[in-house]
Amino acid sequence: MFDAAPIDTDATPKPELYRLLARQLDALIAGERDPVANAANMSALIWMSLPGLNWAGFYFLKSPDELVLGPFQGRPACVRIARGRGVCGTAVAEGRTQLVEDVHAFPGHIACDAASASEIVVPLIRDGRTLGVLDLDSPHPARFDTEDQAGLERLAAIWVAGSDCA
Repeated sequence: MFDAAPIDTDATPKPELYRLLARQLDALIAGERDPVANAANMSALIWMSLPGLNWAGFYFLKSPDELVLGPFQGRPACVRIARGRGVCGTAVAEGRTQLVEDVHAFPGHIACDAASASEIVVPLIRDGRTLGVLDLDSPHPARFDTEDQAGLERLAAIWVAGSDCA
């Protein structure tokens, strides 16, 4: 059963915070295989649990060269992003997480929200095939670090394992 108890993010070290979030995500998507439903709930879980965000959500690879907006929390977002363009498109093209301390210094950054200052994008990969990305933005410079990267990669792996994607 999903435990929606809030986590004291000020008093909880990041590794423990992400361990708790992983446990909550496991419970939240248990028995549900729909990728959109699971992405919607995961976006909401991240949004309510991680401080300092202005966007948290998914883009799905709908063709070999284009990401399309999926479930998210935050302000309206760019709907389509080409492979290799911006932080999300670069994560797909390179097949690895992009941890960006200053989005204004990232070549080709796409400013869907002018308030964003930092970003982390985790590719969703199953059996060597990229399904999309998990994208988090923050209005704070250098909001994300390697502990966030490890935790978000773990959450992304739970989503991939728990969702039926064509």
